[in-house]
Amino acid sequence: MVKEIIACNPADVAVLDPFSGTATTSLTAAEHGNAALSFDINPFLIWLGNVKCRSYPAEHAAFVRDGVEQAIARIPALREQDNWTPSLFNIERWWSSTTLRILAALRAGLVEAFGEAVEDRTDGLAWVAFCRLVIETSSAAFNHVSMSFSSGTVHHEEEHVADLYRAILETVLSSCGSRLPGRAEVVEVDARAIPEMGRRFGLVLTSPPYPNRISYIRELRPYMYWTKFLEEAREAGEMDWKAIGGTWGIATSRLNGWQPDEMALPEILADTVERIASSDGKNARLLATYVLKYFHDMHLHLSSLPKVLESGAQLHYIVGNSTFFGNVVDTPAILGASMKMLGYGAVDSTIIRKRNSNKALFEYDVSARWPG
Repeated sequence: MVKEIIACNPADVAVLDPFSGTATTSLTAAEHGNAALSFDINPFLIWLGNVKCRSYPAEHAAFVRDGVEQAIARIPALREQDNWTPSLFNIERWWSSTTLRILAALRAGLVEAFGEAVEDRTDGLAWVAFCRLVIETSSAAFNHVSMSFSSGTVHHEEEHVADLYRAILETVLSSCGSRLPGRAEVVEVDARAIPEMGRRFGLVLTSPPYPNRISYIRELRPYMYWTKFLEEAREAGEMDWKAIGGTWGIATSRLNGWQPDEMALPEILADTVERIASSDGKNARLLATYVLKYFHDMHLHLSSLPKVLESGAQLHYIVGNSTFFGNVVDTPAILGASMKMLGYGAVDSTIIRKRNSNKALFEYDVSARWPG
């Protein structure tokens, strides 16, 4: 869908994704030949997005393979040392002691070969492959809304870990064979308060977090700990509080005392919040406040966005609706009402697909145009 929307625009249209995530939009835009920029507040996602959006010369693959083989060859010697491991809560649920020692030794070898990922002066491709490796060797499962763990940790031998890492690396390197005709970058910007940037965009294409209280930082923790973008649990909670829709950890307790700014918001939002608050569900008022904060923050985002829009800029927001205690949160209608209040034109929404077996849940393309 991202390809189809971008393909409908000429290659000289600058593309903006205010909620980068894993930089899918910017990478697709660069593949099409456009210049693209993405915003995020998560330092790991900023790093990952920029690794993905770079072009790599052909000889770079040989450099990466050579460094990785050096790191793998160092595993036997490094396993005898007391190598650094992340302070991930209940780490024994993730990896057996044997697997953890091998991963820590391999990581130490990668640091010797490439430097730390967090320093942003290293080769990111080897570290992206390592991030995949730590999940492939873990006991975690990501096949539903929230992660779960198998009943017992799996032991991996050194040879298996090394061969699996090589296979993952080859998959990563095979995707970097051609130079991107466009250019893309991910920068640290809070989408609720977009500053003047000295450049304008003709297409905004994004998928912000959905109002369903799923924390993205929670799922990213293993990657962020292993790459040292995260060192303790409190940092994750602080980051989640800054994210639109984030209420994991300390963010949940802060939500109880949160108050919105004094600004006009759509009436449909007030009606939705009241319905949820007056329902019989457990923590109904807390979740009503969550919905209010989500759309309050999205309203702030939409009010600051025109600072970087060209006249006639197109907007496409891929969003999902939600239900709380049987009350439907009509995301496209509420976002559309915010857009109209803020002066956007041609506001419309189209159903893209059903999200799951729940009859009420869909994904939508909420589109608009900035008149300028």
